[in-house]
Amino acid sequence: MTERIRFLVITGALGALSVVLSMTPLGFIPWLSGASLTTMHIPVIIGAVVQGPLAGTIIGGIFGLFGLIRAAVAPTGPLDPLFVNPIVSVIPRLLIGPAAWGVWYALKRFPLPALFAAGAVGSLVNTVLVLSALGALNALPWGVIWGIAVANGLPEAGAAALITMAVVAAWKRIDTGKGGSALPDLPDEGTE
Repeated sequence: MTERIRFLVITGALGALSVVLSMTPLGFIPWLSGASLTTMHIPVIIGAVVQGPLAGTIIGGIFGLFGLIRAAVAPTGPLDPLFVNPIVSVIPRLLIGPAAWGVWYALKRFPLPALFAAGAVGSLVNTVLVLSALGALNALPWGVIWGIAVANGLPEAGAAALITMAVVAAWKRIDTGKGGSALPDLPDEGTE
């Protein structure tokens, strides 16, 4: 498969997964006091690490755009109307992938810790930028924002770190000490 086709297939598949997660309950894990932990940013992180920062930006844009559409057309929670604003729903999501890729690229000599860190940082970038946008627009009081950041942001970062590490380690056949993957070796994209 040529590199361009590989890029399009992986980016498209992970973009589609982001849409499915944002349009179904699969993207929301019930959590404390009626809030939900989101998993929709995980395909963005994985796409960036596997395929590079451009793929992460594209998948993040798909995630943000469909989050905005969902908030406008079929809101499910009290905060959804706030996500009709692209400053809240789209722009922060464009930066998840490049941030995760940057961490992966800087630390890739230590693959498993690098994947864990890329997952955590990508998730935290999403949390910090979305909540900062809500605060800057006076949509929520800063005290509430800090509570959301701790109660939702930290568990989401932990989940993203573990899932990113597990999925990409299997994808790239990184030795975890528990046996290998049957997948063929793939070149490290977006790092040359």
